Amino acid sequence: MAGGSERSMRALKEVWRRAENSSCADCGKPDPDWASSTLGVFICLSCSGIHRNIPSISKVKSLKMDHWDDAQVQFLAKHGNAVTKATYEAHIPIYYYQPTYNDCQVLREQWIRAKYERKEFTEPGKHLPYSDGVKEGILWKRGRDNGQFLPRKFLLSEREGCLKYFTKQDVSMVVTSHLSVYSTQGSGVTEAFLFPTHVSEITYLKDNKTRNIFVYHESGKEVVDWFNAIRSVQFHYLKVAFPIASDNEIKNRLTRNFLKEGYMEKTGPKQREAFKKRWFTLDHRRLMYFKDPLDAFAKGEVFVGSRENGYSVQKGLPSGTQGNFSWHYGITIVTPDREYLFTCETETDQLDWIAAFTSVINQAMTPQEYASKCLDAVSFPS
Repeated sequence: MAGGSERSMRALKEVWRRAENSSCADCGKPDPDWASSTLGVFICLSCSGIHRNIPSISKVKSLKMDHWDDAQVQFLAKHGNAVTKATYEAHIPIYYYQPTYNDCQVLREQWIRAKYERKEFTEPGKHLPYSDGVKEGILWKRGRDNGQFLPRKFLLSEREGCLKYFTKQDVSMVVTSHLSVYSTQGSGVTEAFLFPTHVSEITYLKDNKTRNIFVYHESGKEVVDWFNAIRSVQFHYLKVAFPIASDNEIKNRLTRNFLKEGYMEKTGPKQREAFKKRWFTLDHRRLMYFKDPLDAFAKGEVFVGSRENGYSVQKGLPSGTQGNFSWHYGITIVTPDREYLFTCETETDQLDWIAAFTSVINQAMTPQEYASKCLDAVSFPS
């Protein structure tokens, strides 16, 4: 913190050290070192960049490098993260997705703009664009076979319990109520799109196989509104399906992020075939792999059960593994029926995947997961 009186510096440090200000007010990242002098919140560097894009609402300064005068420090002391959250997050719908620092830029930016710029959560009963139980509009959908994005009319209906998109005026495809929605925005994914940002991935089951569709809109707000509209419909659908479940239990069943995704190499069931590079996504107990991150259907799925049911993950490959591989950081998933062998490009990737698999394997299986266990018995080509 450059400049300023010793008194102001001490007062600023005291406010900064409060427990309520120990994590970013917007994404939860620990140890924020920026703050908004007009909102009174402590935020991380990444969120400060978003605040900087709405200067009429928020003026940000570094807690370490900028000068804070007495009036600004007193304003921070009077507000802080707890007081400001009580105002701007007073009436967040239970289904609304509150992003963390691990989420993509578009989700975090629209969360910040929804709070401070549009003030969507300051009043009870306020009409929200994703709360009507019905939403329709044009989204650009990626073609399953040709990879081109084309405009399609989408219709989300809580009453019908479905999301439809129309390929022609009189023809529609129906997506069931059991959806997972992911907002994808990373260099490894979006560089392949015809459009650079604001792409969401919608995942659902069709004939017990996972289907992905990718949709784009030039407006980040529109993409996130669709995201939360789907969560709203899912929430009310699940409230009917599970009437005795608590709101928090239902919230945990809503759209979510993949536990882990990225490239690995894998070999076939005989473990003598060459290892091939594939894109993997871990959706809780479903480990899905694709030839390309934008494929509509997975080439295969591996069921990852619990430790008490004979599943485990091991670092490295079995001795004598014959398949040729170019990456040398191996992982072995042991199931009651066979071993699945993978390799990672770096040790960091290897350890991250092992941690993700371990977190799943250490959880007891639910009755619903037992019902889907049959996927583990199916062999797929590599």
